[in-house]
Amino acid sequence: MPRLDEPPVLLRAFEPADSVLVATAASDPLIPLISSVPPAPDPDLARTFIDRQHARLTDGDGYSFAIADSTSGEAVGQIGLWLAGMRDGRASVGYWVIAAHRGRGLAGHALTALSRWGLARPGIHRLELYVEPWNVASWRAAERAGYEREGLLRSWQQVGDQRRDMFMYSLLPQAAADRLRHPIIPRRGRRRGVRG
Repeated sequence: MPRLDEPPVLLRAFEPADSVLVATAASDPLIPLISSVPPAPDPDLARTFIDRQHARLTDGDGYSFAIADSTSGEAVGQIGLWLAGMRDGRASVGYWVIAAHRGRGLAGHALTALSRWGLARPGIHRLELYVEPWNVASWRAAERAGYEREGLLRSWQQVGDQRRDMFMYSLLPQAAADRLRHPIIPRRGRRRGVRG
């Protein structure tokens, strides 16, 4: 399992100590619905979750990384590169960050690092991800990482007990390369009375 050290994040294999992260995520109202995180903060279930993440690579499912703060090493979420579509040159990405660490841009940094690494893997010509329309923070992270919204997939995925619409995003190698040559710099607001 590779380690992708791209401050402010480190993407690494899950460790036994990350059971604290998994237990916290299990208490989140959404994360267990959209991932394989157990629906209860049970230590045995957390260990089983971590073991399952290690098996994903050997089983050929893909790469499951813990998103960690690169300074402290504390795990704050998960990001995965899933290989079910590899026969057609596609891989998909999914990610989550626990509530205490949201709003710091860590999901976007993790997505950028994983996407750059994923598109360099042989046979991957397209990355895809799916985000519910209401999840503004998640789709903004995708757009900051260079993903383009391709449309709305109606009733695309079961989330809990409901079928949900999803925005579909993609990132292609050329778009990723263009983004690296011409990074997007956030615009700063103009001060009143100053003409630009």
